[in-house]
Amino acid sequence: MFRRLIIIGAFLFLALAAGGWWWLGGIMGKPLSIKGEAYELVVPPGWGINSLASTLVEEGLLSSAIPLRIYARINRVGVIQAGEYRLAQGETPSSMLKKLGAGDVQRYSITFPEALTLSQWRDILAETSKLKQSLAGRNAADIARQLGLATDNPEGWFAPDTYSYTAGDTDLSILRRAFDARRAELARLWEQREKNLPLADPYEALILASIVDRETGLGTERARIAGVFVARLRKNMLLQTDPSVIYGLGKSFNGNLTRRHLRQDTPYNTYTRAGLPPTPIANPGVAALEAALHPESGNALYFVGKGDGSHYFSATLEEHNRAVRKYQIEQRKKTYRSSPKG
Repeated sequence: MFRRLIIIGAFLFLALAAGGWWWLGGIMGKPLSIKGEAYELVVPPGWGINSLASTLVEEGLLSSAIPLRIYARINRVGVIQAGEYRLAQGETPSSMLKKLGAGDVQRYSITFPEALTLSQWRDILAETSKLKQSLAGRNAADIARQLGLATDNPEGWFAPDTYSYTAGDTDLSILRRAFDARRAELARLWEQREKNLPLADPYEALILASIVDRETGLGTERARIAGVFVARLRKNMLLQTDPSVIYGLGKSFNGNLTRRHLRQDTPYNTYTRAGLPPTPIANPGVAALEAALHPESGNALYFVGKGDGSHYFSATLEEHNRAVRKYQIEQRKKTYRSSPKG
């Protein structure tokens, strides 16, 4: 009789355990009550299952905290990683716990197009949500020191690209990643450069690439424009590139480049000073770097904008002046970008 009671008791226990597990599995496999497309769950450092369960109940995602706590205890889920998580429609308590345990936090992205200045990069960073702002009040020299650069102007040292980040990452951390990417790609491309270029070091290649990127957005023209500047450097001709002049004018430039500006001497005025400007004038893309290090050979020493984004290239000043009369006179008040004039 006693043995029979033990068997019946064991059977009832197993039945109850199976039923309880089935009940618990049903709850843990049922989607959370998420309103809208998704719910952003912010898990502060130090949170445990109890805090998580209570918050989900308070927010209306769960009707009771007990099943989640029981499931976590049975499955020994003790650690959840801090961060911001995106819980989409269809997310279940079970899948959510896996996500929190793995630290599968929500990732965002920020994109920096080619040929932007550091000032423009900082504007993008300042307007980007979820980033911790640490650069406010810091000047370019401060940023350079943070990156370990021996210069007061880190212009050019950031590789344009799309960077991912998580909530709470700093704006400086994005710049540091872009800086590391730039150093690596510049070193790699410098080793692969064409021989006998009139460039003393990788930094001069970076300066030239920034000019190329500011002069044209056409991929088909970059190497040819680089070839013009390389040819002029070899002949000790003034580069006479307007984007460099504009960079030197800084915030005083109002969008209309005049002859007075071309005569106004600054370290970046390539009409009044020979050679490359002292620093890059933007943050060039890898394509511009490749063009600067593999310029197209040819006899062109001049180019002028045609008004459609492309350029007309000339070998002589006489030919160039004819092209200017043809393409640029009517565009003078519509654009500030011109080209070497001899």
